[in-house]
Amino acid sequence: MSDLRQRFFIENSPVRGEVVHLEHALQTILAQRDYAPAIQVLLGEMLSATALLASTLKIKGRISLQIQASGTFKWGMAECNHLGEIRALADYEEDPHFLQAENSSTVLKTLQNPVLFINIEPEFGERYQGIVPLDQPTLARCLMQYYDLSAQIPTRIILASTAERAGGLLIQLLPRNSEEEQQRVDEDLWPRLTMLTETIKPAELTDLNASEILYRLYNEEEVRLPEVEVLQFGCTCSKARCATALQQIGIVAVRETLEHENPINMDCQFCNTHYSFSAEEALGLFGEHLS
Repeated sequence: MSDLRQRFFIENSPVRGEVVHLEHALQTILAQRDYAPAIQVLLGEMLSATALLASTLKIKGRISLQIQASGTFKWGMAECNHLGEIRALADYEEDPHFLQAENSSTVLKTLQNPVLFINIEPEFGERYQGIVPLDQPTLARCLMQYYDLSAQIPTRIILASTAERAGGLLIQLLPRNSEEEQQRVDEDLWPRLTMLTETIKPAELTDLNASEILYRLYNEEEVRLPEVEVLQFGCTCSKARCATALQQIGIVAVRETLEHENPINMDCQFCNTHYSFSAEEALGLFGEHLS
């Protein structure tokens, strides 16, 4: 058991869900920076959440969660694409509260003027951004409120994380397609599943595999499990992207940079990969060459 996402369905009902477990990928991401314990937990929960939400999209592209705030915590983001590649990063100042690793509420309660963005970026088509108030005690509750009020899809999300493992569970009641389908639905099903979902403990979510979690919660339901999906750490950085960034700042800024830094060095914050551009390479991006 390592980095996996398991979709599930309740037979003969409009209920679907996902279970996510992260281990190796989470440790790889957290090892890129010396994060405080509470920040590690928050990033683990954000990564689990993005992996869960990405599975609900029927597009090629990526979804990201981004928290912005003032105060000691500046911003944090987590991202997952349709290939199951995840990455995350955070920026913050030292704060004694961040030494306490409990759950996302440890960080959320310290935030000043916070906002959570849900960004959906398809490979083709228009980008979408949703804004989620961070006025609930945990990240999971903030996301559930967004789905209930904005998306109007009854949703329950449970998130848990340590510095070693993270896990998440999402279950949704999808709209009925017809009056006939409405009549076949057990009206007690969703309240029953909601109650059962809320009984799971954080340690169960991080330490048990998906099959065991689903059996413990819904063993009296007829649960169908499609093939499991693999998740992994993945970074989208490249030298070509760095070259594009240099072109965007313009040749004047590049010349000024070369005066005190030659070659120009660029590092990816997500994976710490190093890229270098000699003066000839940098100026060549603008069609100029050294004489």
